Amino acid sequence: MKFTTHSIMQKTPLTSLLQIKHPIIIAPMFLVSNTKMVIEGMKGGVAGCIPALNYRTLEELRSSIRELKAAKMEGGSFGYNLIVNKSNPKYKEQLQVICQEGVDFIITSLGSPEETIIEAHKVGIKVFCDVTDLNFAKKVEQLGGDALIAVNNQAGGHRGNLNPEELIQLLNENTSLPVISAGGVSTKADVDTMMQYGAVGVSVGSPFIASEESGVSNEYKQACVDYGAKDIVMTQRISGTPCTVINTPYVQRIGTKETLLERILNKNKSLKKWVKMIRFHIGMKATEKAATQATYKTVWVAGPSIENTKAILPLREIIKNLS
Repeated sequence: MKFTTHSIMQKTPLTSLLQIKHPIIIAPMFLVSNTKMVIEGMKGGVAGCIPALNYRTLEELRSSIRELKAAKMEGGSFGYNLIVNKSNPKYKEQLQVICQEGVDFIITSLGSPEETIIEAHKVGIKVFCDVTDLNFAKKVEQLGGDALIAVNNQAGGHRGNLNPEELIQLLNENTSLPVISAGGVSTKADVDTMMQYGAVGVSVGSPFIASEESGVSNEYKQACVDYGAKDIVMTQRISGTPCTVINTPYVQRIGTKETLLERILNKNKSLKKWVKMIRFHIGMKATEKAATQATYKTVWVAGPSIENTKAILPLREIIKNLS
């Protein structure tokens, strides 16, 4: 499905699915996303999504949903991201709270979305699923997912391997689900390009890190201004899964490859699951500290789309630049 440039910011399957003005989702970002960002996003006519893992307790998660429901307005939409594999022991309880309270959509990552789709559809919540290849996309379609988040090789955090055009066209040609492109978008021209490739909308993360409303330190925000696409590297040292970060002096010092011990443990089938879970939690704690405090241990997650981040701006200004 392709759209002309004239129709790009008009009605698309994504604007219809979520009842939003612009086919843009503010992507869920660990520690960065918060209710303030999503409320401003809804005021700007886009959807916003928050990782459930950004909340330490289920009551904090429940409270955030209620805050967004109270603030919801016409032309805006909100959802939550769930890590649906065993690295997230809170997953089932988080899903239960989200379904009890009611949201517009859920984005699933890093695991099978089957249970999420079943439970969410019982209460009328749409489920969009992160995919990086056709094999997983077909499974999502078979399970009844509502849309695909096509995570390409320009995405920040846990990215895919295919370039945006290749991935979008592959999914469009072989599945019937709407394709939302994730990665490589920082300007309106980028949005237009993804839509011309056949996406029904875009999920945008890294450009919103340096928003006034984001929940990270000014040092992290300023890094997204000061560094660019050439400064983004892939590391295995955070979650055990390759992840893109800014190549700060600290990252250069600790390296981006697994240690010998980590490689040995990961090859042990009986230990691999537990090693990955421990690595995930240690990495998330390190990332949290770097994101919220001024520290020399700067491990800042971002994607190459920070290239066009030139200043820390109000979130609605960033939306205007995209729409």
